[in-house]
Amino acid sequence: MSNSNENLKERVRAFWQANPCGVKFADAEPGSRRFYELVEAHRYAKEWHIPAAADFAGARGLKVLEIGCGLGTDGAQFSKAGADYTGVDLTEAAVEFARKRFALFDLPGKFQTADAENLEFADESFDVVYSHGVLHHTPDTVRAIREIHRVLRPGGRAIVMLYHRDSYNYRVNISLLRRAGAQLLRWDSGVRLVHKLTGEPLDNLQEHARLLKTQKKTYLGDEEFLSQNTDGAGNPLARVYSRAEAGRLFQNFSEVTLKAYFFNKRWLPLLGKLLPRWLESQLAARWGWHLWIYATK
Repeated sequence: MSNSNENLKERVRAFWQANPCGVKFADAEPGSRRFYELVEAHRYAKEWHIPAAADFAGARGLKVLEIGCGLGTDGAQFSKAGADYTGVDLTEAAVEFARKRFALFDLPGKFQTADAENLEFADESFDVVYSHGVLHHTPDTVRAIREIHRVLRPGGRAIVMLYHRDSYNYRVNISLLRRAGAQLLRWDSGVRLVHKLTGEPLDNLQEHARLLKTQKKTYLGDEEFLSQNTDGAGNPLARVYSRAEAGRLFQNFSEVTLKAYFFNKRWLPLLGKLLPRWLESQLAARWGWHLWIYATK
């Protein structure tokens, strides 16, 4: 790996070590039983499609590897369904949180820190490899997917979610609305206005304002702006993929199916709260932010 990729990966590791995914969604002592319950409730209320899309129930008796286990929320569902579950994450923070969750709820599972691009598992070790919203944050996504193919048994399935280029969130929210809103962040009154209009946390907007003032040229570049506007200010890397690009990433698999999910109603000003779930599903199938790839080896 090049030095630039290695340096980038260290920045990615540092960001997620300091900001474990999902922690901010629970107003409870991190690591407590209540904390994990609130994280899970928030996740499946907001992204209610996940249990069916991930097919937790269908994992009974299967060896499942999750790349990017986070707080162990999805991993717990695999374990409860009867899977032989292993979770890995780039950060020690996530692995510690996930281990604690499994211990608190008396669930079987194995955990270790690992780099998605260099998995320490033998060839053909797993029936399912699951990774939700992780591989677009690693410098060499192609290599990570090659590793998934390697550790899957023949006939095994990869279930991977990547951010969707042809989504409402990328094409409209990030590329148009957030870019326009960024101009307001030059002034304190603008920061407060954006906070009022969008509900975006004030501290996050203030960090965006700081980056805009101190790193204007790089912050407004396409790749940097995308990274900063997906998972919080300071996020060093995020990518988006069209259906065609995702298909090419998984070209070594025998069968590939793509489905889009998650039309976040908060991104649709005024009308979002009024959307019934059936319409939300229809919009998500075309314009969803989450592109799920189902690939059979």
